[in-house]
Amino acid sequence: MVKTLLKSVREYKKATMLTPVFITLEVVMECLIPYVMALMIDTIDSAQAGSTDLLGQIVMYGGILIVMAAVSLTGGFLAGKYAAIASTGFARNLRHDLYYQIQKFSFANIDKFSTSSLVTRMTTDVTNVQNSFQMIIRIAIRCPLMFVFSLVMCITISPKMSMIYLIVIPVLVAALAAIIWVSYPRFTRVFKKYDAINESIQENVKAMRVVKSYVREDYEIKKFNRAAEDMQRDFKRADRIIALNNPLMSLCMHVAVLFISIFGAKLIMETGVWDPELNASVGGELTTGGLSSLITYNAQVLMSLMMLSMVLVMIIMSVASARRIVEVLNEESTLHNPEHPVYDVEDGSVEFENVSFRYSEKAEKNALEGINLKIKAGETVGILGGTGSSKSSLVQLIPRLYDTTEGVVRVGGRDVRDYDLDTLRNQVAFVLQKNVLFSGTIKENLRWGDANATDEEITRVCKLAQADDFIQTFPEKYDTYIEQGGTNVSGGQKQRLCIARALLKKPKILVLDDSTSAVDTKTDALIRKAFREEIPDTTKFIIAQRVASVEDADKIIVMENGRINAVGTHRELLENNEIYREVYYSQNKAGEQNE
Repeated sequence: MVKTLLKSVREYKKATMLTPVFITLEVVMECLIPYVMALMIDTIDSAQAGSTDLLGQIVMYGGILIVMAAVSLTGGFLAGKYAAIASTGFARNLRHDLYYQIQKFSFANIDKFSTSSLVTRMTTDVTNVQNSFQMIIRIAIRCPLMFVFSLVMCITISPKMSMIYLIVIPVLVAALAAIIWVSYPRFTRVFKKYDAINESIQENVKAMRVVKSYVREDYEIKKFNRAAEDMQRDFKRADRIIALNNPLMSLCMHVAVLFISIFGAKLIMETGVWDPELNASVGGELTTGGLSSLITYNAQVLMSLMMLSMVLVMIIMSVASARRIVEVLNEESTLHNPEHPVYDVEDGSVEFENVSFRYSEKAEKNALEGINLKIKAGETVGILGGTGSSKSSLVQLIPRLYDTTEGVVRVGGRDVRDYDLDTLRNQVAFVLQKNVLFSGTIKENLRWGDANATDEEITRVCKLAQADDFIQTFPEKYDTYIEQGGTNVSGGQKQRLCIARALLKKPKILVLDDSTSAVDTKTDALIRKAFREEIPDTTKFIIAQRVASVEDADKIIVMENGRINAVGTHRELLENNEIYREVYYSQNKAGEQNE
């Protein structure tokens, strides 16, 4: 896991390596300052016994302290600077790597992760890992150094007084281990709750019009509050355990100071000789300056442990996030380019040979079973079937959005698995059931089909898709700004813009997956007429619910339960296929009643 994450450091390795160097400089100076101060205190004590150069020695020690403080300050500043550069750069690269990885996912990979989960991983989880990374390269290095240097100085000054740490440190370590052990699984649950909240928000925002039209605002608020309260409850439970950390550290620190003060003073009095002129004990195992520095070093030892415990808490919180991030980074696409890919699609002919398909290995049955089809280049193929008959699954195998479980799909006479993925998909234009427009102008949206398309080419495809008429009614025409998700255009307008975008690719195969459902029958007929006259060489697959949308197709495929029930022309199916005939008459009867 760590190895995978560290790949995102890349160009920030220098800043990452410089941070510990400057931290070491800062810590060394901080640990030497109390020792120099102890020497200065002892010098003042001895000067009262007749030293004549007290002022000069004080100035010397004062100068040394100022220099050491300046060096420590500089080291701390530079360590903070490089830690910030390294951590923010690391987070930027990590988000880039996640986004790049998601772009490579096949539909099967995307099905494995929910959208809300991916959003949480790229935002909250990356922020948690970023904070931990910064603390690790700065505080997690500073704390052990501070602990070791301060402990060594304590032992150097008074080995006897340092024995107190044989009791304090094991108690602290045991307590911290218990806190970590109990809190880690709770934080793991918390981040799963983040996914639930993000999913609730995303679903509500996307369906805001539906929520308002059904007056379900109160229900959605209660639903969100339940998710938020659920997360708050788990977070509070975890936080209560973590909250024990600081009081425990403070208690140990003050108890240690108390013992050092009592036993240190006793040691000075018992081992030293009382000098009435100095009004102090001299010549003992511990001096006044030594006791003063011991108290400071005690604070540094225990403070370093406290900071280390804070780092561990942050790491605990981020380990769950790190695992979720690495899960995405290590996810291998189920689709791969062949070793020697083909970069040219000869024509738009399509063949299915004994094709079966299931979305997951764990699925109980195939979504498609025993599919055999031959479509010539330039043919128009209609696909009808009830909900769940796997119409969309069938056409998604053509541009290799999924791979077959069994059998072969051929395009232009070649197995689709022989093609370079980009080459194949550039020749198959797909207009999905859920039409998506991005924030930007109409031109910018259409140029997803061809980034170099001229204004004339854009106008031409919009006329084919029957979109030019309504675009001309906008004040800004083709420069009209489309809101995110296309919320400022109607469903039918959105569908026509998506069809125009697909046509701009100049594909050899065009797939319309129920993409004219929001278009009136007259406009639908005009679109199909334009297809026949303007792009006769393009193979067209039209999935539809209305028989009228496919009745003039060269072939109509009737799907039922993942199998092909029948294939034929409108007339042939009307005569020979019960399912087609039932759909046709039910729709025509409904139309007559409406009239």
